[in-house]
Amino acid sequence: MDGLDLLKKNWKKQEENLPHLSYDDIYKMIWKKSSSIVKWIFIISIIEFLLGTLLSIALADKEYWQQMETLHLKEFMIFAEVISYPITLYFIYRFYKNYKKISSTDSASKLMRNILKTRKTVKFYIAYVLISIAIISMVSVYILLHFHILDNDVADSTKYVFDTVDWIKFIAIVSIALFLLLGVIWLFYRLLYGILLKRLNRNYKELKNLNV
Repeated sequence: MDGLDLLKKNWKKQEENLPHLSYDDIYKMIWKKSSSIVKWIFIISIIEFLLGTLLSIALADKEYWQQMETLHLKEFMIFAEVISYPITLYFIYRFYKNYKKISSTDSASKLMRNILKTRKTVKFYIAYVLISIAIISMVSVYILLHFHILDNDVADSTKYVFDTVDWIKFIAIVSIALFLLLGVIWLFYRLLYGILLKRLNRNYKELKNLNV
């Protein structure tokens, strides 16, 4: 018997001594991992909401609102905050519901569906954040243009006249700044939720192979 045959023989003996996991054992392991991941998504969303709220309260002092009023942005910023809070709370509620569903899942097929729903909810949430920031930024720029740039009243010293070159420079700077801002925010959420979503996706693939 050569060295290769001895190696195969020893490997088979080791394989016989290894514990063999059943279908239920593997499913429970995947279920526990998935439940833990979705719980962390829910916890992170709450922490993010609380930190954002505290930061908003800390920064939005009397001087801040006076500056917003001077820039004619006060009403719009209040409107944006009033709209954003219930939408954010809705997504937190959806994360909680996803966690509860996965925690009480009793079959692999249901677990797969709940994993897909969770991943879809997170992606919708990230898209909402990016789109809302883009809209708020563009509307804010429009308001500033309307009250401080457009030549509606030359006698008003708070307004400035833009020629064609100035407009090109202004649009280019605003576009680049907005692109960079959204890129940084996307990378942040990619890091914050991306790792958890990858793990969920890996669990989904394991379940899929388990049911083949």
